[in-house]
Parts: sequence; structure tokens; C-alpha cells
Amino acid sequence: MSTAPAAPSKSAVHFGAGNIGRGFVGLLLHSAGYRLVFADVAAPLIDAINATPSYTVHEVGRGGVDHTVDGYAGVNSATNEAELVDRIAEADIVTTAVGPTILKFVAPAIARGITARPAGAAPLAVMACENAINATDILEAEVRAAARGEGLDDGGVDARAVFANTAVDRIVPAQDPGAGLDVRVEPYFEWAIEQEPFGDDVPEIPGVTWVDSLGPYIERKLFTVNTGHASAAYFGHRAGAEKISDALAMPEVRAKVEAVLAETKALLVAKYGFAPEQQQAYVEKILGRFANPELPDTVVRVGRAPLRKLSRHERFVGPAAELAERGMPASALLNAMGAALAFDAAEDEEAARLQAMLGGDSTDEALAEELTGLPPEHPLHDAVVALVKDARAAQPD
Repeated sequence: MSTAPAAPSKSAVHFGAGNIGRGFVGLLLHSAGYRLVFADVAAPLIDAINATPSYTVHEVGRGGVDHTVDGYAGVNSATNEAELVDRIAEADIVTTAVGPTILKFVAPAIARGITARPAGAAPLAVMACENAINATDILEAEVRAAARGEGLDDGGVDARAVFANTAVDRIVPAQDPGAGLDVRVEPYFEWAIEQEPFGDDVPEIPGVTWVDSLGPYIERKLFTVNTGHASAAYFGHRAGAEKISDALAMPEVRAKVEAVLAETKALLVAKYGFAPEQQQAYVEKILGRFANPELPDTVVRVGRAPLRKLSRHERFVGPAAELAERGMPASALLNAMGAALAFDAAEDEEAARLQAMLGGDSTDEALAEELTGLPPEHPLHDAVVALVKDARAAQPD
């Protein structure tokens, strides 16, 4: 007589049941033996999760395999907070993939779950898996503030939770409309987590890279993957490409993206001491991922939200400003910023707002500072003002 496998003894609550949540973070936690609970405000998605016993993560491209995820549950975090708090109170790990601006909205439930943890329970591991530098620090500050409102001071939080910053990297493109819960992803992934907050009690999550200092890994990913991806989108959009792989197949676009990544490589080598050949190998791997024709990622999807991507500490202005401060060239990054200013995809709200701002009454100098956060005294400011002037001149009458 066969027996059913034992239910997992560990559990994890993941905020954000979208494609990244199901196809990356949730998959790794499931593979590590955690019983998954997806929390989301999208009622149809949570209903589908609770009605579907399993889904498949399809790795597309060379070396890709299929992974089945099952044994999960879904909780509507907008309408069923009581269950969500109970789930967090008994969980071992809480993760998020909701976007940095949404962290303040999920923090109160996490704080209530931490407050409700039984005496003597192991600390809850809280990790924000977002495309932002030190996103867990942002979440931690919001959780602590909410916990104080629940009567739990910082010492009480410290006794019940551990917060660790992470860096995540996996391309998860827009999915086919009829795919259901199944997700298409690239085979490559990286999930780096700082080890020090856990001391000697590091969670067992196969596939995770545990690091002593996360800063270099976060910036290497942000200034290579995110900068390169967005550069391909904006240069590709201007060249008339539909998909990222199409854009990289255009020699002139690829050359521009390579020039951008040569500048960010120079910054990373100077700032963190990465070996030049090591960083170049990373760049080549990234370009190969972008060129994967099995990933139907469009330049419009990757290029969306240009206002955020042009902001002070994001993928363009961040490295370009540091290069200028070091007296190093940033002309390729400025070229990419110019392409971002020309991004006029009508279906993207931020792109429409950007074009409206360029057509507004602000002076070139004021608009340059508003868009990039660079004050007039910054060594890159005048170059950005010139980009704004060019973008305004190119607008249709």
C-alpha cells in the first residue's frame, strides 16, 4: 500500500501572486519544501489559485525544463486579513514581489502577524524581493512603525522577526492570455540574500546565493540587467523593433546597448573591485539572455514606467551620476536617457505623462532636475538639460 507524502512542515507567505511570484520566488520556496500561501488583492487571481491544484513553470530556451508547483493556497489580502494574519503568525518565511511602492500597504498585515506569533516560535524571516536597492529596509521600517501601533516595540519585533535584504534576477515576460496559472520564464535566475541577519540559523533554500555584503550584487544586477534591458527597450522602440530579441538582433541597437554596459562595467569595476574579465563575462551572459527568442518580451512592456526609470537612483541616472562624479565618461548612458525621453508608447501611463511634461511650460533646467533629481551643481546636470532640449525639439508640433 502506498502512502501519501507528508505535508511540508515549513510554510511561507508570499505577497504578490503574479508571474514573478509564481514563476520565481514561489517556485524556489516550493522546491525548498515550504507550503506556499499566496497573498494578493486581485480576487480573480486568488480564486484561480484556490481552484487550481497545480501549475507549471516552463523554462524556455537552452537547458530549460518544466517545474510543477502544487500544495499551495491563496488568501485575498484585501478582504480576508484575519486569515492572512493567522498564516503569517505560523509561517517561517514571508516574501514579497509587489513593487517597492506597495510595501507600505502590506506592512500592517505583516506587523499583525509578527505580533500574533506564539511565544517561543522561531523568528519569522522577512525578505522583500523587489527591483530596488535594499527594499527589505523599506519594508522593515514600515513593519516596525505598524507594529508600534499594535503595541509591539522594536525589541518585541527583534525577538519575533529577522529582516534580510535580497537581490533577485529572472526574466519573466508577459504571458499568453490563455496560460492560466502557468508561467513562462527564462532558465537563468539569481536570488542573493544577505546572510548576516540570520546568524547561524540560515534558512535552507536551494538555489539561493548567501552573501556577506549584498550591495555589490544588487548594483551589479541593477546596473547590468535592468540598465541593459531598459536600454534595449528604448533603443529598440526608437528603431521600430517589437520584441527585445528583435532589438538585440539589430547591429546598431546592440552596439548602443553594449556601449551602455561598458560604462556600467567600468563603474562596477572601479567601485567594487570586480575583475574586468568577470564583469565582462556577466555582461555577455546578460546579452545572451536578452536575445533569447523564446522569451516574447516586447520593448513596450520592458520600457514602461520611464519616469521611474529616469529617476535619481534608478538604472540610468544612478550609474551615470556616479561616473560623472568620478570624472569618468557616461555618454552612452546619456544616449540611453535620451532614448527614454523619446519613449512615447501611448498605452503606458508614465510615458504619456512624460511626453506631457516635455510639452509643458517648465524651463529645460527645471524639468531636467524634476525628472532626474540632479541639482544644477551636479556635473551631469548640464548634459541632462541638453537631452531635455533635444527631446522637446523632437516633439511633433
